[in-house]
Amino acid sequence: MLRSLWNVVYVLFFRPFGTKIFNPWRLFLLSIFGAKVHRKSGVYASAKIWAPWNLELHKNAWIGYNVICYNVDKIILEEDVTISQYTHLCSASHDMNEVNHILISSPIVVRRKAWIGADAFIGMGVTIGEGAVVGARAAVFKDVEPWIVVGGNPAKFIKKREINNEHA
Repeated sequence: MLRSLWNVVYVLFFRPFGTKIFNPWRLFLLSIFGAKVHRKSGVYASAKIWAPWNLELHKNAWIGYNVICYNVDKIILEEDVTISQYTHLCSASHDMNEVNHILISSPIVVRRKAWIGADAFIGMGVTIGEGAVVGARAAVFKDVEPWIVVGGNPAKFIKKREINNEHA
């Protein structure tokens, strides 16, 4: 029932309000449905949030254009996290070892200052470490260590991430 109500609200009152000035309105709607959102976080109107009650956005966490947030289980985006366009955050799957392929789920956590590149896939139960970068189009099925860059399918270590403070 709640999912059906959310779908109606999403179509009529969330998605049509696409400019950045309506971000507070979208956050308000998400919070009415149980999302824990910081007032300085953001969600693009084209992002598809499956279950707001399983979403947590900390300060400066952003869900980009056309992101799919299939949050059957919790999805937690800590402070200063960017989820780039067309990314798929998928906190559920089906148990391939069960004859009925029962639904299984596990939370996704993206730690502070991490960045998920465009069109990436983050699977259930994955934690993206603090400051890590997931490259565009990467598929992540295992935890990513802090302050590294991963890419590919399946995602593999590319290099350590070093922040250049020269222009700060």
